[in-house]
Amino acid sequence: MDSLIELDISDLAWGLGMMAIAIGLSSWQRLGLEVQLAIATGRTIVQLIVVGYVLAVIFALDHPIPVLAILMVMLTIGTITARNRISNHKIPRLLPIVFSSLFFSTALTLVYTNLLMIQPEPWYAPQYLIPLGGIVLGNAMNGAAIAGERLVSTISNSTLEIETHLSLGATGQQAVAGYRKDAIRAGLIPTLNSMMVVGLVTLPGIITGQLLSGIDPLNAASYQILIMFMLAFTNLIATLLITYGLTRQFFNQSEQLTI
Repeated sequence: MDSLIELDISDLAWGLGMMAIAIGLSSWQRLGLEVQLAIATGRTIVQLIVVGYVLAVIFALDHPIPVLAILMVMLTIGTITARNRISNHKIPRLLPIVFSSLFFSTALTLVYTNLLMIQPEPWYAPQYLIPLGGIVLGNAMNGAAIAGERLVSTISNSTLEIETHLSLGATGQQAVAGYRKDAIRAGLIPTLNSMMVVGLVTLPGIITGQLLSGIDPLNAASYQILIMFMLAFTNLIATLLITYGLTRQFFNQSEQLTI
């Protein structure tokens, strides 16, 4: 296998040319996306360069504290992003519900994977923990945001039906059980769709990166299989937790709908 071909500034400049063409096409077709494309391009460059330098320092230090610190920063940003996508600030304790859902689902998946399969030495090896943590957390964030937003909007638009169930003797959890199941399914749809066509329609980032770096294709495929299983597991745990936590905030101790 050949080693990875490194890109220099001139190569990235040619890559930037694709975005310039995209902006030009948007202007030509009057799509109104020029500013958004320009901002997205600038943010991509700045954010990834900063991340590259930060990760270089963390890899050089080879110590658990900076590795865990960068994961905590990613978790905090993911929590705020998911909370904002759910976008209902009337819900009590929304931020801690999202945080605990993402933290537990991501931590459980990483601990399970590292202890039983990858078993890196040392356990905090940034080569494994940071990229795997980022992939798992990012997908858990998306799944939790989709499930949470679906559940909140559905319950908000179905108060009469929920109160009817309550008046007939149902508990709060029973009254919204169907809505919760639909929300969980919605949160899992992107992951399940990816699993159905992975390798046939798309080559995900991990296997693509490993192939570019010269890793044996079967080894790259093995890692991608593991990652897809990790994503499905994490998303299910995250959506279960966030929908359970949210449904509890809609009812008081007397099982009355309060939001």
